[in-house]
Amino acid sequence: MATDPTAAFGATNCPLITPFEDSTANGEGSGGERGGEREGIDTDALASLVEVLIDRGLDGLVPCGTTGEFASLTEKEYRTVIETTAGAAGDRAPVMAGAATTTVETTLDRLEAAAESGADAGLVTLPYFHGANVPEGEARFFRAIAAETPLPVYLYNIPGCVGREIPLETVAAVAEEEAIVGCKDSSGDFEYFLEVDRHTPAEFRLFQGYDSYFVPGLAAGSAGGINALANAIPESFVAASQAVRAEKYERAREIQATEIAPLFELCLAHGFAPASKAAAAARGFLPDTAVRPPLVDLDRETRAEIDETVASVATNYE
Repeated sequence: MATDPTAAFGATNCPLITPFEDSTANGEGSGGERGGEREGIDTDALASLVEVLIDRGLDGLVPCGTTGEFASLTEKEYRTVIETTAGAAGDRAPVMAGAATTTVETTLDRLEAAAESGADAGLVTLPYFHGANVPEGEARFFRAIAAETPLPVYLYNIPGCVGREIPLETVAAVAEEEAIVGCKDSSGDFEYFLEVDRHTPAEFRLFQGYDSYFVPGLAAGSAGGINALANAIPESFVAASQAVRAEKYERAREIQATEIAPLFELCLAHGFAPASKAAAAARGFLPDTAVRPPLVDLDRETRAEIDETVASVATNYE
């Protein structure tokens, strides 16, 4: 199996939040005919966020993922988010575009759109809503995508949203496909994560998507993480990664326990897109925290708790 031919995704990668214009985030429109001519994406805010995250040392960017509310985007908005991200990043950071849909053809359409918009790789889930009637069906789904994708593909294991995990046997089988170069695991099941690593080739790049396992994943030899809280505390992930690389494991564990874990608990409790947007806004990285239905912006008490937690982390890097 060939390795990813694109610019290498390093240890610290951010599944970008998607900044919305107010009127498209409160149910009044979403960029299509009912929303009038407004695009709905705050492209200036998105480009500014990309700049901030790159300046603070992140390695890669992942637009249109779960934290980016991809399921609430129109096709036009999908392209806009990726084009804006890739344009703002230039050659400073690679872009892995979320491309989750429920059919082979629509996934390939998304991957084609991502390639045309400047992405370097795609991130693909199992179909959600309906599952395979036999285990081989899931491998056939990924192989059909691999046969025609214009981009290298990373699998995205997120059973909390899809309804089931990608079976270990499926990951091991499709890792033989040249176009399938790695996996993001957001299951929160660290044993699964370790087993995927053990049953795939050394070139297969495994990223931890569960923020509380970022340091343990690195210590176990993973390629790195794709972590929602990198939208707000990118310095923590960069510092933890550097500590692991320098074999300063006590320092890495301290960052994980005192900076990443407390904010991650708030994300688990209140939703990754709303909490990540609130946390990024607390840093001054985002002008507005609007989310689209069915998500709801956080209440004042929760925002205050996030603000306080973010502030306690930010003081370590200012």
